[in-house]
Parts: sequence; structure tokens; C-alpha cells
Amino acid sequence: MTIGGPDDLDKLKDIGRIVARVRDAMAAALVPGITTGELDETGQKLLEAEGARSAPQLAYGFPGVTCISVNEEVAHGIPGDRVIAAGDLVNIDVSAEKNGVFADTGASYAVPPVSRRVERLCRDGRRALWAGLRQVGAGRPLADIGTAIGRFADRNGYTLVRNLASHGVGHAIHEEPGEIATWPNPRERRRMHEGLVFTIEPFLSLGARWAIENGRDDWTLLSEPRALTVQYEHTVVATRNGPLVVTGAN
Repeated sequence: MTIGGPDDLDKLKDIGRIVARVRDAMAAALVPGITTGELDETGQKLLEAEGARSAPQLAYGFPGVTCISVNEEVAHGIPGDRVIAAGDLVNIDVSAEKNGVFADTGASYAVPPVSRRVERLCRDGRRALWAGLRQVGAGRPLADIGTAIGRFADRNGYTLVRNLASHGVGHAIHEEPGEIATWPNPRERRRMHEGLVFTIEPFLSLGARWAIENGRDDWTLLSEPRALTVQYEHTVVATRNGPLVVTGAN
């Protein structure tokens, strides 16, 4: 999506605010003993109250309103009977549509008590996201995003999952400019133009380099090799003044 005027931007900001509020409310409800299905119900009620619709359900028939991935799961975890326990690492990914416009956000949360290493992983996952966001601006190379995130990961001893990319968003949950690498990609030659809307969502890991199917369902992706992995995601607009983040602060 490219912002065509104030109406486009207002709609994007509205749905961006909604998914950010749902993400944060689900995170606040994340306590030992809750199931991922119950957590998803919290998201469903809040989206319905705002007049928004789940993007994964709408676009792909996903069997949940939000994606909730725990520990070995990297992405697209199906909400259900899994009980959250102390020490779990939980990713909450919320994307939704309202008035024909989509926004997408996600964040990972460690359920206390957890090790210092896991606390550091979560902190650095947010830092990796912002390393990419600081590269956003009209006229700048898209490749700068992955290059900056890759440098951050290498400098701090992490790996990046390299088959789950950022993407264009707005009129659809996945749209032009298609996939955007959040790792160094020397073949990337495109540039951001004024008003371009897309996500940035690095998957920072303690050792994983790929996300693979789990063999039990058609959705859930596991880390390969198995390693704890975090994802932090914002929807952003490229402007002449830099990034305009529409999904709030993680």
C-alpha cells in the first residue's frame, strides 16, 4: 500500500492503534495457567468491540483469531489447549482489517521467572527491530533494513531466521512490495518511496536459522535447529522524515 492521502493515513492509523491495543491487552493477560485459546479469546473480543476482523482468518482461513507461538514454535502457532507455564517464551502476533485497511504487529514475552539469557534475548529482539526501523525513509534502499539488523545480530552473537520476511501491508495483509529481508540481502536493489507501508519483523534467535513445518498441522512453524527465537513487529510508513510507526511501542 502507498498512502494516497489523509483518508488512507487515518484508516491505517486507526487499525494500527487497534492491533497494538489488542497485542498489549493480550500480553497483560499472559499469566501461568492461561491457555493459548483463552488468550486468543481476549484478542477476539477486543477486535470485535473495535469493529475489526482477524486478518489471518479473513485472508487464509487460519483456525484462530491471532497467532500464538510458544517456546520451540517460531510463528503461526494455533491457539488451543496449550497451557502457559512459568518460564515460557510466548509470541503474540496480531493482524487485523478495518475499513479495508490492514495492520500487523507482534511481540515476544517471557513469562517469569526466566534466565538472564532469555531476558537479554527479548531486550535485543526489540533493539533489532529498531535497528531496522531507523533505516526507513523515502528514497532509502530497502536493503539497508536487513543490513542493519544483520550487523546487530552478528555483533551480539545471535542468528536470524532467514525464511520469514517482512512484507508490504495495507490493502491486504501481504502485498507489494512483497517480501523484505530482515537479514543482509545483497540482491535487494529496491528503494522505499514516499508513503510506502510495510512491516519490519526480524526473528532473532539463540541459534535457529530457519522456520520449518511441524508435521502436525498446516500452520505452526518450528525453529531449525531448535533454539529460542523472538519476533518483534511494527507496521511502518516510509516518509521523507523517516519512519512513521502506526502500531505503537513494544
